[in-house]
Amino acid sequence: MSLSIGIVGLPNVGKSTLFNALTKKSVPAENYPFCTIDPSVGVVAVPDERLGKLSTFSRSEKTVPAPVEFTDIAGLVKGASEGEGLGNQFLQHIRETDAIAEVVRIFEDENVIHVDGRIDPVKDIEVINLELVLADLQTVTKRIGNISKELKAGKKDAMIEAKLLERLKAALEAGKPASTVVADEFEAPMLRQLCLITSKPILYVLNKKAGAKNLDELAVGGTPDPRWAKLMDLFKSTGAGHVIVDAGIENELKDLDAADKAEMREGLGAHDDGVNELIKKGYESLGLITYFTTGQDETRAWTIKNGWTAPEAGTAIHTDFKEKFVRAEVIGWRELLDAGSYSAARDRGLVRTEGKEYVVKDGDVVEFKI
Repeated sequence: MSLSIGIVGLPNVGKSTLFNALTKKSVPAENYPFCTIDPSVGVVAVPDERLGKLSTFSRSEKTVPAPVEFTDIAGLVKGASEGEGLGNQFLQHIRETDAIAEVVRIFEDENVIHVDGRIDPVKDIEVINLELVLADLQTVTKRIGNISKELKAGKKDAMIEAKLLERLKAALEAGKPASTVVADEFEAPMLRQLCLITSKPILYVLNKKAGAKNLDELAVGGTPDPRWAKLMDLFKSTGAGHVIVDAGIENELKDLDAADKAEMREGLGAHDDGVNELIKKGYESLGLITYFTTGQDETRAWTIKNGWTAPEAGTAIHTDFKEKFVRAEVIGWRELLDAGSYSAARDRGLVRTEGKEYVVKDGDVVEFKI
């Protein structure tokens, strides 16, 4: 299954630089608010050390990681929902993604302009999220008008949807995201069809800069910057996930191999690889897990929803697998490696035969029988 994450944020917070680091694909990243006029898309491998170990174990000729698609979307500004900046065309691009990575600047640098002339991460988040809420409010209001005739005709589906839309409208008018509205089994498909931006998971990407004043660094005396403390309080109260990256350093290191990258990162004072954490957390934010197929020809990671049964998981390989499913042979990736070979694993009874009701687990190595 495909996975798409939209990178959003105010102008000059480091979105395109982060995108470059993620995908190794060159997009404009000049110090100019609207340099990214068309969204750029890059497919990134989900980091997973299990895949390489299984490939080595099987002496596979080919290794295929699970993919995640990142879309770099032009900087939003206050009033975007009303057409300010580059306006609604970019809000539409966000609708087409599965999740949102919202880049927030936490560094001070007078050489990199901020659209509001000051560094205030919580305020930046409020500006972006309000524009997303207002854009969704427009969508919901328009939909309410579109189903008015069906409501007058007494159509059951329209009556169900109308109740959902009124709850959504009330939440959005109160400044709350659509994700705060709980849809029942009848409303859920209708909610999905609306493609509301604020119904998507949001992961906050806090972008720092080597050599600049970063808000996450303690001041003299060991006290945190008040703006940093306020930001952490916001995340704690909302349960929002976040990662910290230095997009500039990661972009400089993107073409180096793993060993050189680690050495250079240490030399530049960037000890953590926030980019890999971003990819993993983005993957996890949608409730996705990975299972593997492995053999001499190929070892591959497959993306599925957590909770899928074996026949459903098989559709990641081919849609026919669900209907033609007979059984699956399953073993945990670690159990397989520890056994030393498939034959040894079978001899020990570690390879299980599972039927249609089996729920595939993260890290399972599966062979489907159809």
